[in-house]
Amino acid sequence: MEILRVEHLTKEFGGVQAVSDVSFSVEVGERLAIIGPNGAGKTTLFNLINGQLCPTAGHIYFKGQDITKTPTHFRAHAGQGRSFQRTSLFLNLTEFENALLALHGTKPSRYEMLRNITSYDDLCGKACETLETAALSEKRDELVDNLSYGEQRRLEIALTTVASEVKLLLLDEPSCGLTSVESANITKVIRTLGKDITVLLVAHDMDLVFGVAERIIVLHYGKIIADGRPEKVKDDPMVREIYLGTDWRQC
Repeated sequence: MEILRVEHLTKEFGGVQAVSDVSFSVEVGERLAIIGPNGAGKTTLFNLINGQLCPTAGHIYFKGQDITKTPTHFRAHAGQGRSFQRTSLFLNLTEFENALLALHGTKPSRYEMLRNITSYDDLCGKACETLETAALSEKRDELVDNLSYGEQRRLEIALTTVASEVKLLLLDEPSCGLTSVESANITKVIRTLGKDITVLLVAHDMDLVFGVAERIIVLHYGKIIADGRPEKVKDDPMVREIYLGTDWRQC
């Protein structure tokens, strides 16, 4: 079943097309990576899907509804979640407190925020579950500022998915600035996500991409030049020449 579809999506900045006539669809539970050189239009495409930008032309459909002109908060309530290249956590609070706040913000009533957060037994249990997903339960009372950057990234992904109960997760360079060990831990976290969560991933880390993705789209100057399973994409002569390189992992 289809969860996302973009049709002839275009975004211009001063006459320059950052995204040019892009069309594709994504199935529920699919793991799709979008790769390409710097300036290829990957983050711009994410911003269009998430509502940070409005397209110059084209349409975006999420769960069958046209969301092309809907604001970001509407898309979030509809089930979209996103992590950015920089973490957006409360550094002066503990892991557990960050998880509670993320969960508290999903309550439908505006008056829920006036109640004491510890009065929600269900939220406390869900917060513990969230930290377990990120393999951070042992540090639940640790200030986020004291965590390594890799641990912060894992926590943010867990908060975006488990806490917010998203159906479509957009991950923008989740392993950026991480060591190879930390990147491998991020890969594990993404792999543990249930198939009820669809993942769209933008990354330059090819170990992460090929360790997670079931399908890869390659962008170049805002256009799709390849779309298929990882084995097919990495053997594509144009993709090798433009992006991966002929010696990548001795493919």
